Amino acid sequence: MTTLQWLGLILYCLTLVGVIKQISVVGLMGDKHQQHLLFGSAAALFAFWIFKVGIFEGLDVHFVGLSVVTLMLGFRYAILAGTLALLGATAAGFAQWQTLGINGVLGVMLPVAVTYFVYLVSFHHLPRQLFVYIFVCAFFPGALSIALKTGTLAGYYFVEGIYTWDVIFDNFVLLIPLLVFPEALLNGMAITLLVIYQPTWVYTFHDKFYLDN
Repeated sequence: MTTLQWLGLILYCLTLVGVIKQISVVGLMGDKHQQHLLFGSAAALFAFWIFKVGIFEGLDVHFVGLSVVTLMLGFRYAILAGTLALLGATAAGFAQWQTLGINGVLGVMLPVAVTYFVYLVSFHHLPRQLFVYIFVCAFFPGALSIALKTGTLAGYYFVEGIYTWDVIFDNFVLLIPLLVFPEALLNGMAITLLVIYQPTWVYTFHDKFYLDN
């Protein structure tokens, strides 16, 4: 493993330890509803992540889906769901164990952190309306997350010298404009359906804030 891969793995493991310390494992074990949401989200992410396309190893694209999962579960449980999906995809041979830390930091932590940050800014500084919640908290972070993930992974492959910049740009970076709208639409539509039909599944959505006002 390279230095960057070790640093990524250490950072990812430290984050996981911090997240697990903030979660009541006993409470989770006794909460069937939360278990269903956590493991169901992880399974959905796993399905999204194994259906990917690309010509070169590592330079492949797929739906991320972590924006809607973050809004559903909150920051800590979204990290856990993403980690379970990443471990499953790696164990199934869709990713390399050497890049587990890099994929965890750039493919899980970054999208979750971006989405939750946008949600917090929106909640405290923007009008609390349903359409603001859908477009600002789900649609926009979905687009931003996949753009940042793809861009930072491109930087990693370039710095590590795995591919030349021409190969990375032509087969990876150039796809960013084509990825942002589908990803945004997926997250926006998913959160719309959830807040309409299953609002109790969405941790960050509250009727008294977004509907009663």
